[in-house]
Amino acid sequence: MKKLLTTTVMAASLSALTLTGCSTTTSTGAVGVDRQQLLLVSSEQVLELSAQSYNKSIQEARKKGVLDTNKAQLNRLKGIADRLVGQVGVYRPDAAKWNWEVHTIKSNELNAFVMPGGKIMFYTGIIDRLTLTDDEIAAIMGHEMAHALREHSRERLSREYATQTGIGVAASVFGLSQNQAQLANLAGDFGLSRPHSRTQESEADQIGLELMARAGYNPQAAISLWQKMQRASQGEPPQFLSTHPTSSNRIAQLQSLMPKVTPLYQKARR
Repeated sequence: MKKLLTTTVMAASLSALTLTGCSTTTSTGAVGVDRQQLLLVSSEQVLELSAQSYNKSIQEARKKGVLDTNKAQLNRLKGIADRLVGQVGVYRPDAAKWNWEVHTIKSNELNAFVMPGGKIMFYTGIIDRLTLTDDEIAAIMGHEMAHALREHSRERLSREYATQTGIGVAASVFGLSQNQAQLANLAGDFGLSRPHSRTQESEADQIGLELMARAGYNPQAAISLWQKMQRASQGEPPQFLSTHPTSSNRIAQLQSLMPKVTPLYQKARR
């Protein structure tokens, strides 16, 4: 089985390389994010899908009467977003011209996201339940904006495409049973998709930290944010089974980056 899984991964890789090479979507910035990305799916395809999903979320929230119910809170988020968007050119100049949007959904859920193309959504629960400061909101927003800048959704779709193509090839060539194919798929998820997602989360932490510092938000707030998230969570799954780093690992990484981003924050404050 180990040999079979290796063959599956090789098939996926060969399929991917046939279609396109690897590239990177952003500059390295001060924090030094420098990783080649597998991008099989076009930006246009991802932007179209994300726009459809975002618009559907807005329509459903509006229909339920939970969209942008607190105008003061919405304006607060828009002000923070404006400052952060002003710094995205450090990583990719074209992002400054994206059609950035900010909306809120009234919900007790601890959640926020930024979809490809700059579509920002905050659930009010994450602000209210954690009693977030502007700096802590900037930490969340910067992190989520980083996912959009790095086109992590496009990258995940590309890796999923490559993995599934490889598994399909292996199943056809080697005559795998359905159970064997499912096992190979599971191995692909735990061996490729999940570690990759943790890499993306770490990149988003790094880029988001730099964005907030350059925008004049105290990067130390990223640490207090995840301490709050750690207290709010009812236990965490083992990091091996999670697409997110554990809070303790995440905090340690953020602390290690402070010497790089603190001077940027101090300069912005001056």
